[in-house]
Amino acid sequence: MRRPMSEVQTAFGLIIIGDEILSGKRADKHLPRVIELLSARGLQLAYADYVGDDPQRITAALQRAFASGDVVFSCGGIGATPDDHTRQCAARALGVDLALHPQAEALIRERMQDVAREQGRPYEPDRADNVHRLNMGVFPRDAHIIPNPYNKIPGFSCPSPGGRGAVYFVPGFPVMAWPMIEWVLDTHYAQLFHRQAWREQSVIVYGAMEAALTPLMEAIEARHAGVKVFSLPSVDHPQHGRHIELGVKGEATRVPAAYADLLAGLKALDTKTGPELVR
Repeated sequence: MRRPMSEVQTAFGLIIIGDEILSGKRADKHLPRVIELLSARGLQLAYADYVGDDPQRITAALQRAFASGDVVFSCGGIGATPDDHTRQCAARALGVDLALHPQAEALIRERMQDVAREQGRPYEPDRADNVHRLNMGVFPRDAHIIPNPYNKIPGFSCPSPGGRGAVYFVPGFPVMAWPMIEWVLDTHYAQLFHRQAWREQSVIVYGAMEAALTPLMEAIEARHAGVKVFSLPSVDHPQHGRHIELGVKGEATRVPAAYADLLAGLKALDTKTGPELVR
């Protein structure tokens, strides 16, 4: 399910599903890891949403994802226990039926046979628990599978109705989710890797208020298309104390001129500056 898209058109999003994250039972590890996976390929995460195990909220989040036309990864809730709602909500968001995916069924049966062999007992395909496990392969109509190298139980993907973008559904377990996300990126979006070199330059500013720096920030963005100005204030930094990290980020070819203007503007405001940072 490859969607030809230009880098400008393509935004990457993340949905993390599960009450255990919102209650604090488990700390989310997906967000920093997905940022790393994208960054290693010259890509950036545009947004992330956290949703509990509430079918209405999950359906609404997925409706937004499909409508966006973005490439969105959804982590969690694709199992077959009563608190797993993602597969059903995906079908509801798309307005399609659920059906047992033939390839998913074959992979799940293969996994059950592997487990039976490892445990030294016969494989019983009609046993109630084995029949129930096939629900993990019940996906929205026309879904495509995402291979799971950990235990063969696949995830799935569905294209956005508008023909641009897709949502990719993987388990909540990092050991499964992360290689599956890497597979999606490397299989379907390699054409977007490292299309643009991005650069970020900033400087530590002491004794200034953000309100006083805002006109300069607005002027820099107005003069330099494709460059964003950012301001990260801190009140108790162990090294710099109260300060603002002020900088610009964007295409590598555009950043140096914008940063030079930023430094010139800070000098004109007679601000005290400290170390400069490049990322």
